[in-house]
Amino acid sequence: MPTHSILGGKVKLYRRDDGSEHWYCSTYFQGKNRRKSTKSDSLSHAEEIAEDWFLELRGKSRAGLLDLPTGPTFNQASDIFEEEYEVSTSGERSPRWVAEHKAHLKNHLRPFFGKMGVTQITADTAQQYRIHRSKNPYVRTKKANGAEPDDGKAAPPPKPPARNTLDNEIITLRLVMKIALRKGWITGLPDFSAPYKKQMKVVRRPWFSPEEYKALYTATRDHARAAKSERNRYEAEQLHDYVLFMANTGLRPDEAKNLEHRDIKMVKDDATGDLILLIEVRGKRGTGYCKSRPDAVKPYQRLLNRPKWAPQGRKPRSKKALAAAEARDPAPNDLPQPTDKVFPGNHIKQFNRVLADKKLKFDRDGKPHTFYSLRHYYICQRLMEGADVYQLAKNCRTSVEMIQKHYAVHIANMLDAAAINVKRPRRRKPAPLAGKD
Repeated sequence: MPTHSILGGKVKLYRRDDGSEHWYCSTYFQGKNRRKSTKSDSLSHAEEIAEDWFLELRGKSRAGLLDLPTGPTFNQASDIFEEEYEVSTSGERSPRWVAEHKAHLKNHLRPFFGKMGVTQITADTAQQYRIHRSKNPYVRTKKANGAEPDDGKAAPPPKPPARNTLDNEIITLRLVMKIALRKGWITGLPDFSAPYKKQMKVVRRPWFSPEEYKALYTATRDHARAAKSERNRYEAEQLHDYVLFMANTGLRPDEAKNLEHRDIKMVKDDATGDLILLIEVRGKRGTGYCKSRPDAVKPYQRLLNRPKWAPQGRKPRSKKALAAAEARDPAPNDLPQPTDKVFPGNHIKQFNRVLADKKLKFDRDGKPHTFYSLRHYYICQRLMEGADVYQLAKNCRTSVEMIQKHYAVHIANMLDAAAINVKRPRRRKPAPLAGKD
């Protein structure tokens, strides 16, 4: 393969062995091999084209217009982040949150920023990323959705990412750039906040109004009474007590899932003299305490005294199997132990069926009711009854700001009509002086 060098060996000209008569030029510039065809079979003409090409590269590099990584790349910072983050946050962040960061990097951030130098990632490139993600939504294949490629069903249409999804991806980008800042690869962290961002509309959390809550617990109670099999009755009774327990404690669903019987004590409140539950909560905000309403005691007593369901397998059908089952001693009542979960099952499907039957699945704004709505009902109900906001925030393991922003602003009882409907006293006309017409 014939070769020729120019510019002191910085640029090489060569012809390929594939029979092409054209000359090609190559150079090693800013850590990357670059090649170009001169599209000329004349060596002298090819030298001029190669020289102009090299000078153009150098000019773009000095002007900062050349799309070349300068220094460490985003991929290198991402490798360090993935290696450190899971170890550094072990026990503090859920495995699902760590996996989400890795998914953001693999699916979206690395393909867009991967080969860029960290010094090239600015607020402008972050905005270009937002626009790119909005215009090129992630297409889910039928295989990814669990369907076979030849099942005859159409793949779901592409869907632009939600605002919250983009915000989470920018959070991952910011964490990776913090690695570059700590390593000294950049001098400052860019401002990744979204431009033109409007003030978020404060909306009501989907909660059950007092009328809807009454219809809900009445429906779950009737559902438990109408159950035919023993197992269905057990699950329905568990759901009914779960609804009453959550609506009178304000626990988050994940906190209720982690709850064990040893975490709950029935105590007498000194201030009111009522029997309440003192709950040691473990969940989103770590470990905290909750004092329930008196109405939570009876549902918990039923949960505590209800024998655990022990599945017996397939029902015997043959005469021999039926006779053997009747001859066996009945299983003893196995009551929950202190280390057992208070709510061992998952009642989501059953709960949604009850909501659908009573047309309570959606609120008037079209937002779906979930188990979280029982917590929202608890907070709103306490506010309507005049509870102290600070004490309520402590009992619910949240902040006063969150309660005032998302709950108190929608409660009519939080408005003082006497302070609002103030009338300025009317000025009386001065009486006419005596002796004047």
